[in-house]
Amino acid sequence: MSSIDQIFRAEYGRAVAVLVRFLGDIELAEEAVQDAFVTAVQRWPDQGIPPSPAGWIITTAKNRAIDRLRREAERPTREAAAAGLGSEVPGTGSGARSTGSEIPFTGSEADDMLRLIFTCCHPALAPASRVALTLRLIGGLTTSEIARAFLVPEATMAQRISRAKSKIRDAGIPYRVPRDADLPARLGAVLAVLYLIFNEGYAPIGGAALTRTEMTAEAIRLARLLVVLMPDEPEARGLLALMLLIESRRPARVGPGGDPVPLAAQDRSRWDRELIAEGQALVRGCLRRGQPGPYQIQAAINAVHADGITDWQQVLVLYDQLFAMTPTPVVALHRAVAVAEVEGPTAALQIVDGLSSISSEHHVWHVVRADLLRRIARYEEAAAEFHKAATMTANATERRFLLGRAAEARTAAEPGPPPNPDRR
Repeated sequence: MSSIDQIFRAEYGRAVAVLVRFLGDIELAEEAVQDAFVTAVQRWPDQGIPPSPAGWIITTAKNRAIDRLRREAERPTREAAAAGLGSEVPGTGSGARSTGSEIPFTGSEADDMLRLIFTCCHPALAPASRVALTLRLIGGLTTSEIARAFLVPEATMAQRISRAKSKIRDAGIPYRVPRDADLPARLGAVLAVLYLIFNEGYAPIGGAALTRTEMTAEAIRLARLLVVLMPDEPEARGLLALMLLIESRRPARVGPGGDPVPLAAQDRSRWDRELIAEGQALVRGCLRRGQPGPYQIQAAINAVHADGITDWQQVLVLYDQLFAMTPTPVVALHRAVAVAEVEGPTAALQIVDGLSSISSEHHVWHVVRADLLRRIARYEEAAAEFHKAATMTANATERRFLLGRAAEARTAAEPGPPPNPDRR
């Protein structure tokens, strides 16, 4: 990736956020920022990258917007808008303060970014639209990149993003950070969007790839950004820790043939120790705060896995806490995996069978049940569950793997060869 590409990815969201506040129009802000980057591509190779690329982009984008509004100033409202943009954009001078991270923000820029993030993740927007708009406006991904990530035609994704912007405009969705009283509920929507982006990278719903590293990297980058912007929110830190700890296992998650490698069979020496150290440090910091939340507990579970040998008793205790906080069937299903390690597969199977209501929605239910049946030698039933799970996944690599597991279970169910009478 070139220097300009890196700056684009790092600074696009910041520039759009500042321009949205000044213009009050997401479309116009995006166009102005894109024009500024086109100018940068033309000038920077010869003139060199300026000392403050973000300030240069924001100032240039502001000037482009003023020029455009003046050209359209036959309407009084446009003329007034153009006149009101003449003041200096805060944060583009030398007074920027460092936040102690790799992403320096002025106070006003941080507020702008938070406003844009909460606008993109507003509950009035459909979940898929929240994800697409966040990747477009905050992440700076192109429409084609987002479409490829979610395996939909580019025209479909463009329409989805356009509808989301129209919804914000037509419904008058406010461009602001929620009030303190509303923040916990609204922050949850933001965290959920970032986790959806990460999961789409770590375990893609469709396609042939078992992982999409560019999506997990983008999710982690956005999670780091949120921690910078909201340093006192423990759940934001918990989500970042969770992502880092899960991502640390990626090098060992795919076998030589491209098939997924289950956690128990992974070569832990291949796990990324730097990501583990950072994730576990974040978990320890969360524990000291004493304000546990679902993402923090999930991060703690993965921190236990990151130790040399998984302490399944501790994992089960943490799942008990998570289930008490979020008693969903999916959490109960994952808790059953820990129960299998502590109390045995038969006890876990009873729990899983009690969750059969989610079997038509989650192929993971069939995978977990299949593995438990395999462990108690009910091979024919295990084969049927593996096969059912394979038919429910849209990921080609995972489907091939599950069909292989089904074949192995069927082979195990077959009676052995008759004894050779000549052998003594």
